[in-house]
Amino acid sequence: MGFQATLFQFFLPPQCPCCEEFLEERQQGFCPKCLSEVHWIDPPFCSICGIPFTSKEVGNHPCGACMTHCKYFTMARALGTYEGSLQKAIHHWKYEGRKSLTPFFAEWMAEGVKRYWAPGSLDLLIPVPLHPQRLRERGFNQALLLVKTLSRRTGIPYRRAILKKKKPTVPQVNLSGAEREKELRGAFHMTATKEWVGKSILLVDDVYTTGATVNECSKMLSRGGAKRVDVLTLAHALRTS
Repeated sequence: MGFQATLFQFFLPPQCPCCEEFLEERQQGFCPKCLSEVHWIDPPFCSICGIPFTSKEVGNHPCGACMTHCKYFTMARALGTYEGSLQKAIHHWKYEGRKSLTPFFAEWMAEGVKRYWAPGSLDLLIPVPLHPQRLRERGFNQALLLVKTLSRRTGIPYRRAILKKKKPTVPQVNLSGAEREKELRGAFHMTATKEWVGKSILLVDDVYTTGATVNECSKMLSRGGAKRVDVLTLAHALRTS
């Protein structure tokens, strides 16, 4: 983007990341219409992975996938489902570099921390890492952006270098859960700082799809001595089958 275009945008009011309508003065994030179309996750949902249940006649309980596949995290929670307005906004933020959405998303996540975790129960925030090649392509790690701002909002310290991704993986959007698990096996390693030992850790990412990525990260942290690993994401993708 050239200097003149950048200067022009500076004087324009902010836009909704979904419909691109200009927002009124002092408005930030979504316009009221698009915000009303976000599908927030409320009970009942899986007590482990947090996926919402269609039927409202049941209480929280483990879903079939969590009962049949080992999860190394204690629980995962997400703010909304990965569809509609929230999906569009995350896509613009993640792939088009709209970093101005980061504080808005982190504020939501701070509310999620208050909702699902008791004060003082979390010791450390850790972002899901990107492989250096992917980091160069994108220019930033969206999970790290969230963690930095979330740390300021909650007062919970974060560490960016405890987990590292050592093996590049293919884009996983079209892979099944089993294929994702195979692709991610051995993809992460841990530093030698031991700062996570005996700690209750909140692992942060943007979207929970099949859970393969956060589960592999949680396995590394748990086997390395973490007391407990939980997961918080902006969105949870709904299963299509």
